Amino acid sequence: MFSIKSALAKPFAFFIKRSVLKWANNPIETQDAVFKNLIDEARDTSFGKDHEFSNIKSHSDFITQVPIRDYEDLKPYVERVVAGEPDILWKGKPLYFAKTSGTTSGAKYIPITRESMPTHIEAARNAILMYIAETGNSDFVNGKMIFLQGSPVLHEKNGIQLGRLSGIVAHFVPKYLQKNRMPSWETNCIEDWETKVEAIVDETLPENMTVISGIPSWVQMYFEKINQKTGKKVGDVFKNFNLFIFGGVNYEPYRAKFESLIGRKVDSIELYPASEGFFAYQDQQNERGMLLQLNSGIFYEFVEAEAFFDKDPKRVTIKDVALKTNYVMIISSTAGLWAYNIGDTVEFTSLKPYRVIVSGRIKHFISAFGEHVIGKEVEQALKEAVEGSNVEVSEFTVAPQISPSSGLPYHEWFIEFENEPENLPQLAKKIEASLQTQNSYYFDLIGGKVLQPLKITVVKKNGFQDYMKSIGKLGGQNKIPRLSNDRKIADILIPKKFN
Repeated sequence: MFSIKSALAKPFAFFIKRSVLKWANNPIETQDAVFKNLIDEARDTSFGKDHEFSNIKSHSDFITQVPIRDYEDLKPYVERVVAGEPDILWKGKPLYFAKTSGTTSGAKYIPITRESMPTHIEAARNAILMYIAETGNSDFVNGKMIFLQGSPVLHEKNGIQLGRLSGIVAHFVPKYLQKNRMPSWETNCIEDWETKVEAIVDETLPENMTVISGIPSWVQMYFEKINQKTGKKVGDVFKNFNLFIFGGVNYEPYRAKFESLIGRKVDSIELYPASEGFFAYQDQQNERGMLLQLNSGIFYEFVEAEAFFDKDPKRVTIKDVALKTNYVMIISSTAGLWAYNIGDTVEFTSLKPYRVIVSGRIKHFISAFGEHVIGKEVEQALKEAVEGSNVEVSEFTVAPQISPSSGLPYHEWFIEFENEPENLPQLAKKIEASLQTQNSYYFDLIGGKVLQPLKITVVKKNGFQDYMKSIGKLGGQNKIPRLSNDRKIADILIPKKFN
């Protein structure tokens, strides 16, 4: 069936592809221009004056003047921005704050400016258009598209709107997609995730769904509810559903489950968005990596992960990166982030053009479901849980259980006790309560029935020592990671392995 929207999508897609290739094929010049613009535009900000931007003429000058920072290091400046001061990290005031889970002191407020906001929208749009240009498939633009995301309801802090990035982005859906976009605004504003998903299922079942997008763990829940309600595969319910767009976590652990729920394979596009910027998207179906966004007001630096905690580790730009090397990605951007460590590690899969995969985090973490739980949070949770009791913990580590024999996935805590609690389930509840209080993503996943509460597995006496000995790392300064995003340690620590 002929459609004007579908017909117009193809020439627009080829126009965008030519535009993208122009900067992708001239990466060094593109990044040099971004760098120069950033320094020029922020010269008269408080940060620019403090770091003598007027004297920065080269990347080596920048390295000398601007050290690598994480959020805690940048926080004194951010707090001034949050308080309403203009011209601190970037000219004027930000349009929004993307509120995210913090690392050491509660919520983080990531500024989104007039200059940085459009790059989030354009990258998401271009990912779809590059797919159309490659495959010639544009029929899906005629159907309904669902974007499983946070509530678009925003709050105000000193005159600046704040919310989760996905909720902020919901306010910028292009007009030509408004009629196709689902769920409805009212449903999207539902705070309780389980109630929201039920409403989304009811709204979408009668529709011609062609594109489904979201973090895999959330989409899996949506698919399972469709299966339960209809008794059919998702692909039979939505016969024209042929494109899945995802980001946030590794899709591979979910792929087999998704294909089972859908009943067939569908094309997919991987995105790499974050509150700090939209960094990359999959531009080719047969490519493993995602095209690094070099023309989006973001200047990239990279530090080899193995050397990151050394004194003055070497910082390089894209012209000096290599394949098959794990790098910590450092960004400076039109949002006012400067030599900012977002915490992610990446590997380059291609240098012509520059494509990356997300290889992990520079610090140990769990984010198998998008929860971003970090070491400080689990240590604090256990500390609070045992306070005032006679329980003593020798060692512990935490890992995700993605595929339990029954029930929902969960976090599995492996604990070796010096003095074991009389009531293990009660201890687990205390840990759970603290972790949910500290981490809003984890709280949402539990409340949304994506995860079940954590479970404790008791490790036998000296079990951790046995493990470290088995891998040749007993003694010295070797430490058990507090968390892992896989089960390499967990599967060895399961009690039966030491029997």
